[in-house]
Formats: sequence, structure tokens, C-alpha cells
Amino acid sequence: MMELHPRLKDAVAAAERLAEPRLRDIDRMIDENQWKTIQAFQKFKVSDFHFSGSTGYGYNDRGRETLDEVYAAVFGAEAGLVRPHFASGTHTIATALFGLLRPGDELMFITGSPYDTLHKVIGSEGDGTGSLRDWGVRCTIVPLTEDGAVDWAAVEAAWNPAVKVVAMQRSRGYAWRPSFTVAQLGEMVERVKRLNPNVVTFLDNCYGEFTETREPTEVGVDVMAGSLIKNPGGGIAPTGGYIVGRKRLVELAAYRLTAPGIGAEVGSMLGTTRAIYQGLFLAPHAVGQALKGAVFAAALFESLGFVTNPKWNDPRSDLIQAVRFETANQLIAFVQSVQRASAVDSHVVPEPWDMPGYESPVIMAAGTFIQGGSLELSADAPIREPFTAYMQGGLTYSHVKLGVMSAMQRMMDESIL
Repeated sequence: MMELHPRLKDAVAAAERLAEPRLRDIDRMIDENQWKTIQAFQKFKVSDFHFSGSTGYGYNDRGRETLDEVYAAVFGAEAGLVRPHFASGTHTIATALFGLLRPGDELMFITGSPYDTLHKVIGSEGDGTGSLRDWGVRCTIVPLTEDGAVDWAAVEAAWNPAVKVVAMQRSRGYAWRPSFTVAQLGEMVERVKRLNPNVVTFLDNCYGEFTETREPTEVGVDVMAGSLIKNPGGGIAPTGGYIVGRKRLVELAAYRLTAPGIGAEVGSMLGTTRAIYQGLFLAPHAVGQALKGAVFAAALFESLGFVTNPKWNDPRSDLIQAVRFETANQLIAFVQSVQRASAVDSHVVPEPWDMPGYESPVIMAAGTFIQGGSLELSADAPIREPFTAYMQGGLTYSHVKLGVMSAMQRMMDESIL
């Protein structure tokens, strides 16, 4: 048992008392999402033979085919594409975008600059990397307003007939703004469709799955993508991603993943099928545990004078808890303490480094069973002002508490708090 500084011990007890009603709300949401997931499994009569692997081309892999159907049902979509062959969330999103867009088309992000790793996917003139720009697809990024809302006047001013896909990012990424709720995303879709009913709406849903009782495809989003080593993998799926949405759009993404004319009909699951099914089953509970940890963390940080986003009692639509520190030393101490509280690689001390795909040095705490699994407790931060750390995940509420308390204790011990 950790021996807490008296001031910290009192603050922890007060934070849990304060957050108790919000924690109970999350428990009720967990129940609803768990029941919805079980009903999808039951609808398609999932049995143990669905967990068997396939080899080679993977023809007639009923486990794979049924998994696509179960995902579609859980997310209220027409079709799904769930594969271990997606290397990351960025790869999954890129596959969807390359499937939807053609030379001469325009992609418009209406929720501001996307997550750092997508900038290389969008590309720049003459980059020669095979980016969207290299293939003749232009991208317009419409900044958000100062209060983190879509700037509709700017969207309408930038609109033109070449806009084929309107993209949205649900989570905050490395931005100091609220995540967008499912209701807000539904409103965005409605307004975009007024500009052009035929435009395709695409959503980066990473970190958002099961944080509410509805999913964005249930309120009009045409197609969305996410990573299995985030929320829907439940901390069990070893790799992979998913795309769900309208049947034709998912089919186009499948053609990009494999080849035109082949699409989703092939692909050995490489022994991952059972873990992906089981991860989806566990996901509502695991996501709820992470959300409870984030609420506690925000309540504790706020009580000790830190600025957080979201605040402990704000609505949440993703896993990410942002905390603003006064100095780089505080930020680095926090991230290192999260690593130190891990069950895996607790002895490793993370340091800032120039990570591929990022525009500033980044420090990452990731003592996880699944490499990069951000449904597990992790934290990362670009080393740039304002000094902001982004904590996410936690398969158990107890683990999140330990990580946060360890960080506060270290700051007190080192007199940097």
C-alpha cells in the first residue's frame, strides 16, 4: 500500500467523495453498452467455432465474416470491416480516406487540424510519398473557433463543388478543446448535408467508442474508423482496426485494404479472432473503468490547483484527460510516474524523443501488455508550451488511481508541486 503524503491523502478522499455521483452515472452507462454488445453477439449466434483461425487467403472464414456483422450491429451501421491487418488507427483512417477519395477531390476537415500523425497522410505538394496530396487530393482544414466549436461561417466560405469528403475528429488529440459528443456530431452531419446532400461524412472515432450510449453512425455519420488497441479492443485485441458505416463506403475501404474486386472476401485472421471478439465483449466495462479513472484524476488535479480539460463533472465523449502543468519538469515527472506505476516496464524511464509522425519531441508512458495500447493506462505529451499532458486509458479504476497518486506524491517529494 502506498504511504501517501497527508495533504495528498486528504485530497484523494475528497476527490472520490466529490466524484461519486459521476462515477455512478458511468456504471449505468457501462450496463447499457454491455447489454447492447451482448445482444449483437446473440443476434449473429456467435459460437466457439467462430474463433477458429484461417490460413492463406482465408476464404469462407465465418468467424471473420460474422465479426464484421457484429461490429456493424454494435455501432448501428450497415457494414463493418474488422481486421488485424490494420497496423494502427492512422493506417485504418488512411485506408478509409484513400478508399473514398479520387484525384481532383477535396477533403475538408471541419474540426480543426487533425491528430499529428495524419498530417503526413494528407501530405504536401510534391512530397513524393504517396500521400493524398501526391495523388491529387486537396485538403482544406477549417480551424475551430476560440471556444472549440465548428466555425460554420468559415466552413461555408471554404466550401466548393470539389469537396467530396467532410472529415471530423471526435477526440481532442493534442488540442485544448472538448471532445465532440455524439449529439454534436449528429448536428455537424445535418449542417454539412444541407451544403451538399451527397457529400460523405467521415469520422476519426479513436478514443470515443463506448464513452456514450450511442455511437456516431447512429446519428448520421456515413463512415468512421478506429483502432482495436484503443477502446473497442477491450485491452485484449493484440492489433488491428475497424471501419463501419454505409455498405458501399465500407466496401471501397476494403478494396483499398486488399485490392479492387477482392475487398473483404479474403484475409487470414492470423490467430486473432478470439481476442478481437473477447475484446469487444469486454470493451464497455474497460472503457467505463478508464472513464472513472479520468473523472477521479480531474477531481484530484483540480483540488491541487491544476487546470484540466475536461473538468471532473464535464460531459465526456473520449478517454483523454488533459492536464496543464506550469513547467516542463512537472510534465515530465507526471508522465514518468505513470510509467513507474505500470505492471509492465515499470523500471523503464521514458524521455522525450523525436517520434516519427510528430512535430515536436514527445514523451510517452506506455507500460502496457499491448504495445501502444491506449485503452491501458498511458500518458503522453509534446514538449512544447503550454505544457500539457494527455492521459488516457486504464483497464481498472484502481490502476488509474495508483498512477495519478504516484505522480502527485513524486511532485510533492521533489518539491515541484
